[in-house]
Amino acid sequence: MTPDQYCDDRAARSGSSFYYSFLFLPPEQRRAITALYAFCREVDDVVDECSDNALAQTKLEWWRGEIAALFAGSPQHPVTLALQPVTARHNLPQEYFQEIIDGMAMDLQQVRYASFKELQLYCYRVASVVGMMAAEIFGYEDRRTLKYAHDLGIAFQLTNILRDVGEDAARGRIYLPADEMERFEVSNDDILQHRGSDGVYALFRFQADRARDYYRQAFARLPENDRLSQRSGLIMAAIYLSTLDKIERENFPVQQRRVRLSPWHKLWIAWRTARGETKRRHRHLKRK
Repeated sequence: MTPDQYCDDRAARSGSSFYYSFLFLPPEQRRAITALYAFCREVDDVVDECSDNALAQTKLEWWRGEIAALFAGSPQHPVTLALQPVTARHNLPQEYFQEIIDGMAMDLQQVRYASFKELQLYCYRVASVVGMMAAEIFGYEDRRTLKYAHDLGIAFQLTNILRDVGEDAARGRIYLPADEMERFEVSNDDILQHRGSDGVYALFRFQADRARDYYRQAFARLPENDRLSQRSGLIMAAIYLSTLDKIERENFPVQQRRVRLSPWHKLWIAWRTARGETKRRHRHLKRK
């Protein structure tokens, strides 16, 4: 199995919304973003699948060394071997890879967040940094596109946090800001024991509204000239927003189960969004 095949397999097995957004990319960009996504899956799985924190920390330190080896020209892992031509061709700083690992390490050190400001750092490391690297791979003309990618990453992570409340609680983690839980009179035990109440659902609604604000802010920052090149990010956003819609429509069942879209639904959203962005670009060029 080649490094690229390893990364393709990693992405396909995940069933992630990201995988569906890659389908409409040119081959080189698809290989690049798939390698980046495979790296994120590798380090994320270290935290989620390793019950021994000391061992997980050791594995993350190994990945820090492997990223250093990647930029020194001597990677060994299939993912970093696949990333080698990507980092050479695109502007993907070593510091960004280390930031992602820093974000994963936060999960080993911290299971509560006092405020949204504190949570923002986590979201930046595990999502905004990935979004900005993805924007580099997709290509852009206007540097405002990086601000769009930053905010879209925050929106994605806030959606994930709401979607995964129950799964995270099973691991003893609560990503909902403590000061906001207090405002809505929701205790840690309410979340950890999956107890519903008017306050819990109001808290969930507040989180959903914040995520939507970040989507709106991101879309407002994306220059028209870069929409088509950033089409994959817009596909991901459409899938994530449809998931958020479903969570709200089903009255936030996130303590009991993860709300999912079917693979066919994701594929349909991806096709519809890609087609819509192509048509929009043609209309924009005609008006010029």
